Amino acid sequence: MTGTTRERIMEAAVALLRRHGPTKVTVIDVARALGMSHGNIYRHFASKAELFDAIAERWLHTVSDPLEAIAAAPQPAAVRLEAWVLTLMHLKLHKLQDDPELFAVYHAVAEEARGVVAQHVATLLGQLERIIAEGVVLGEFTLQEQAAAARAVLNATMPFHHPALLTTVLPAEAEARAVLALLVAGLRSGSL
Repeated sequence: MTGTTRERIMEAAVALLRRHGPTKVTVIDVARALGMSHGNIYRHFASKAELFDAIAERWLHTVSDPLEAIAAAPQPAAVRLEAWVLTLMHLKLHKLQDDPELFAVYHAVAEEARGVVAQHVATLLGQLERIIAEGVVLGEFTLQEQAAAARAVLNATMPFHHPALLTTVLPAEAEARAVLALLVAGLRSGSL
């Protein structure tokens, strides 16, 4: 029952966020939309910030979970790395293009949920580091600092997946593939 109630609360909050934006939505608004007391909301979420963190975390999992499947796949590391970055790009682009208003709301909520976003970035870096480390073990890549390489890959591909950048210029897949080719060449040579 708790999980169901938490989900209902988050869904009601998302509907209100879509309509009014994060600065105007209160816990009382969410409770009113559900026909319950705000005290009931506080049984599931200690604060508005915790509710918004849960919404941001759920949204970010819709990105990191599909990427986890790619990171764990049995393909060569270079193939997984390319698939991982392109999938990240396409997931974010679809979210932006399918519902730009909701994308903006989620982005604003995520910006406030700094701890949740930091954990999300750590998850993404962990996935990249695992791909790169397996590439080193299999002899595809030659480098010492896998964590630094993972961070370099994430930073170099930022224009293709960072929400703030996607809203200004839509990236082309050909550009992403060109950057990826350079990154893979650097990983293979050990210079990245």
